[in-house]
Amino acid sequence: MHPPAPPNRSERVHDSDAAIRQTDSDAALARLSAVRKGYLTDRFVSSLVPRAQLQPLRPPLINTGTYVRSEAIDRLVEQWLELSKSEGQLCQIISLGAGSDTRFWRLMDGPWKGQIGAYFELDFPDVTLKKAMAIRNPKSGLSTALGHSELDLGGQALHSSRYHLLPCDLRNPPADIFPGLFKEYLSPALPTLLLFECVLVYMSPEASSALIQWFVDLFSPSTHTPLPGTLGCTVYEMFGLEDSFGQVMMNNLRARNVSLPGAKPYPSLESLPSRFLRHGFTSAKVLTLRNIRSNYIEPSELERISGLEMLDEVEELNLVLEHYAITWGVKAPSTATISSWIEWGLHPVK
Repeated sequence: MHPPAPPNRSERVHDSDAAIRQTDSDAALARLSAVRKGYLTDRFVSSLVPRAQLQPLRPPLINTGTYVRSEAIDRLVEQWLELSKSEGQLCQIISLGAGSDTRFWRLMDGPWKGQIGAYFELDFPDVTLKKAMAIRNPKSGLSTALGHSELDLGGQALHSSRYHLLPCDLRNPPADIFPGLFKEYLSPALPTLLLFECVLVYMSPEASSALIQWFVDLFSPSTHTPLPGTLGCTVYEMFGLEDSFGQVMMNNLRARNVSLPGAKPYPSLESLPSRFLRHGFTSAKVLTLRNIRSNYIEPSELERISGLEMLDEVEELNLVLEHYAITWGVKAPSTATISSWIEWGLHPVK
């Protein structure tokens, strides 16, 4: 009997993409678990998780990590909206590799809904197709925040007055895909925040660099937009995977057919801000999730979540949180606007 033929390149790419998409399912299940255990509040996540009521809870370590990640990124987003409001401008948010994220609905359910000029979610076409179906499902309640909406591109895209779900492969050259996707919906004149949550680490450094540069070019002064809006970017991902614990993480992912080509250029915490600074960002800062948990969350909140369930693996939790970081950067269009935006970021509790 002959051994099976090796898969051709398209099959290997497909298998690899399926494994990457599964990481979004893992994140959605982790968030659902954190919500059910009381770490987070999110009444929308169950609408994007199939058979949500039957899904098992995750261990305390995962629930805690999910809480820290969500708390920090939510705080950065809300501060961005607040700064936009202080400038008298609406804000645009672009979530790249959005997957099952519910942030748009959570923002529309709170005090910031009037501050959102446009919200974009981009992901693989089969991911956006499923999300569009979930949004249009009357039982989900997700369509209420959109108002009138229309499907596009065979059901893979969805547009409303403020929300746009767009299908694409972010590894492709941005100049080839973004103009036809964003069309007139994206304005380079408004403050705009890019969100990458565990996305760039799955891409080649060349592809992620091209992705960021496209937005830098769009939000640079031009004849069409002499005074562009401030550009912000937030990246959440693992880093420093060359030590022994990092190698364990890498091996676990390899066993699931997941590779991390985007991690190699960032072996240390200090190397992460260079992702932005090399593209001309005005400033860039970074924190590990361990540092955020220890110094950037109110003691009363830490006490509250510590009472939700027993956490025995404190040492392991610290090791995991030490290998995940949130990096944020700002590109101000002029020196006149730097002062207000340079303070955007996480600040330690007093």
